[in-house]
Amino acid sequence: MQQNNIAQYPRYLWFIQLSYTAVILLANWFDIRMIKIGSIETDAGTLIFPLTFILADLITEVYGYKFARRAIWTGFLFNFVFIAYSQLIIHLPSPSYAVETNTKFDDLLGFNARIIIASTISYLCSEPLNSFVMAKLKLKTNGGKMWLRFTLSTIVASLFDSFLFGTLAFYGTMPWSDLIIFNLTMWGIKVFVEICGLPLSLSLANKLKKAEGLDMYDVGTKFSLFSLEANYNSSNNHYK
Repeated sequence: MQQNNIAQYPRYLWFIQLSYTAVILLANWFDIRMIKIGSIETDAGTLIFPLTFILADLITEVYGYKFARRAIWTGFLFNFVFIAYSQLIIHLPSPSYAVETNTKFDDLLGFNARIIIASTISYLCSEPLNSFVMAKLKLKTNGGKMWLRFTLSTIVASLFDSFLFGTLAFYGTMPWSDLIIFNLTMWGIKVFVEICGLPLSLSLANKLKKAEGLDMYDVGTKFSLFSLEANYNSSNNHYK
């Protein structure tokens, strides 16, 4: 069966996937920093993490779920490298003149490891769910109501992400009532960022479709997370 060669070598996909991975790493690094904006208290990573949903939505909408799945595994790989390397360096001996500074750094990075692990688990649950909902809704709506697909996929996926991450990362550090409020706050921020970014994300999706000549529909796609296969037939491309 003839494959869509254009879909195998898209021009802008590499940059979107790179940006996706970079945002994940940045969000994990800043998750340890708690911030307060007015009466809202959350972690700093929450402000930037919603961009992963937007970028994953763009990949799924334009290039298809299979390419979003590859981006998800790329992000997971570099998360793992980040965790492994951080644990390696904090267990290496310090020179005598850097003991005090390194102790502070090691304490920070050691605590950050729990947050990164929590983020990784929630990530592997929420990101595939986000792209799955996007792809299925696209088939259900026959490509219409893109704004609804972007919004609903984020609402569902960010709910799982916020409660999994918040509970795993901060359980035992705050009362249950505060933890629930904290999780709900993260969820609300992620949905808010998605809605605020809709004009830009919808515009980017349409421009990418035109630039790439792609509008992939996941008809016949096997949605197993444990695959890196990304071949599409020309019939999957509905770009006109």
